Amino acid sequence: MTNQKKLSHRFCVAPMLDWTNSHCRYFHRIISKQALLYTEMVTTGALIHGNAQRFLKFNSQENPIALQLGGSNPKDLALCARMAEEFGYNEVNLNVGCPSDRVQNGRFGACLMAEPKLVGDCVSAMQEAVKIPITVKSRIGIDEQDSYEELTKFVEIVANSGCETFIIHARKAWLKGLSPKENREIPPLRYDVVFQLKQDFPQLEIIINGGITTLEQSAELLKSVDGVMIGREAYQNPYLLAAVDSFLFNDDSQILSREQIVFELLPYIQRQLKNGVRLNSIARHILGLFHGEYGARLWRRYLSENAFKENVNEQIILNALNFTIPKSIQT
Repeated sequence: MTNQKKLSHRFCVAPMLDWTNSHCRYFHRIISKQALLYTEMVTTGALIHGNAQRFLKFNSQENPIALQLGGSNPKDLALCARMAEEFGYNEVNLNVGCPSDRVQNGRFGACLMAEPKLVGDCVSAMQEAVKIPITVKSRIGIDEQDSYEELTKFVEIVANSGCETFIIHARKAWLKGLSPKENREIPPLRYDVVFQLKQDFPQLEIIINGGITTLEQSAELLKSVDGVMIGREAYQNPYLLAAVDSFLFNDDSQILSREQIVFELLPYIQRQLKNGVRLNSIARHILGLFHGEYGARLWRRYLSENAFKENVNEQIILNALNFTIPKSIQT
């Protein structure tokens, strides 16, 4: 089975555990219509043995959206890829980059870089099961297996199994001795390695990830690779996404003000509250909306101190806007 439909990976928001859930993605989609959004990593075990509906359901407005899977059993991954396709996801991404102990103990994530044939088997099984694209997100190496030759061997084997798109976090991962947080910061960024990979595999789509914080930096990186993926900066400073469509996609749609974004989010908040969702579950994702602006600290504090309370509603969001943010900044 061939997977023909191509998505634009020119600008992506990274999968981030405990962060990029459905509430977060709905909020991000209000800000940017073009960015490709990724779910948190979901394990095959959670989908097969748990409540798949809870993990996979999303709002159609979030599209285009990719599901990131964690696992290493080709049969299980194929089954979960079919679930993803049935739920309406546009892509399935295999996590070959997470260095946490829990992930290693499950034999998936970054430790799979040591088993390229297994990764290839996983990709091949998923490709056979669905029509949507299967992609891989990895590091540039792990532990002492960090030579460029080992990276190219990994990419070559996995590409030969049918993967056409690789998202590369431009750092190696230390599986022993560093925490996941330290693995995002301590190993040095090696953009040059990812650039070389694109030169050596021009037929592949290569997306770069790691340490990207501005759209200007993104545009510069796009001279050497096919796409960029931004993680923490997009979450902590979400208004960064407001200029993505015009700056990187030549989309001349109106850029929403921060206040307009809040008002577009309110009907969603009202619907979620009626369904029993706590306000804080949504409000925590918008704490960074006024990042860098006058009143941002007060905005964060007001929401943090009030959104978690019992029986509160969207009025808390409006209060935060009116009490903490000057009108000149809102518009």
